[in-house]
Amino acid sequence: MTTDATTDATTTDVTTDVPATDPARTATKTAVLLREDLLPWQRLNVTAFLAGGVSAAHPELLGLPYADADGTAYLPLLGQPVLVLEGSADVLRAARERAGRRGLAVAVFTAAMFGTGHDAANRAVVAAVPGADLDLVGLALHGPRTAVDKVVKGSRLHP
Repeated sequence: MTTDATTDATTTDVTTDVPATDPARTATKTAVLLREDLLPWQRLNVTAFLAGGVSAAHPELLGLPYADADGTAYLPLLGQPVLVLEGSADVLRAARERAGRRGLAVAVFTAAMFGTGHDAANRAVVAAVPGADLDLVGLALHGPRTAVDKVVKGSRLHP
């Protein structure tokens, strides 16, 4: 939380619920933006695929492997939170465009990808459509905190 010197008001970053002066707060942010009309299983599936895309593009985000008290090893996880948001198809389209203008790479998931069964087919359905016409159901990105906030403008926290 920060204190505004003029009003003595305490504020919290509303997009993360992390106090603005929290030492764990990073200079970067990872966000997944989902289309608001997806079914619950679709939301989970799309989020998993998109988080995988961000992890592949930014391996420095991965933490160290885990181990329990018995010494059983577990895979590493992302080392910072992933903000999951939702919005309309128009919000996703605008976010893709804003990310491109800011030079931020995005992972995308389109409606057509629900009908495919493997990575090559997923890439083919995306390649068949101009970017502005993609039927986006989700996108994810990682970048400077302020830039990511501006890209996902108009979205809201996933319930």
